Amino acid sequence: MYIVSSKLGDKFNGQIANAIVQITATPPIVAISINKKNLTHEYILESRVFTVSILSEETPMKFIGKFGFKSGRDLDKFENVNYKIGRTGVPIILDNSIAYFEAEVVDAIDVGGYTVFIGKAISAEILNNKEPLTYAYYHEVKHG
Repeated sequence: MYIVSSKLGDKFNGQIANAIVQITATPPIVAISINKKNLTHEYILESRVFTVSILSEETPMKFIGKFGFKSGRDLDKFENVNYKIGRTGVPIILDNSIAYFEAEVVDAIDVGGYTVFIGKAISAEILNNKEPLTYAYYHEVKHG
């Protein structure tokens, strides 16, 4: 499970995503699918940049809920969250993350209610060696 973040001007937003696809290794290209109704979609579409923070198995449900079940239109999701600003100007979530990468959008594909953003990774870092939070673990162990 991941938090995909982006920015619009001086505003930040992020959301939970459960699938990120590596398209190529050289150059490092990934694909993310974002619901058009989500504020994060608007931010990525306009700024053409995003970050992906890979969550650990230890991530509390309250933290997942903040980014997964609430809208950035109603609250500042980054309040009381440890993050840093990356090369793209987009926040990188450090709380509960094991690694991250930053990407610049190279293409966007309209697929109905979603847009698949194709991004070229421009920086990445492994933060620790904890286990990643998989979608299966989220459902089977955390009962999400």
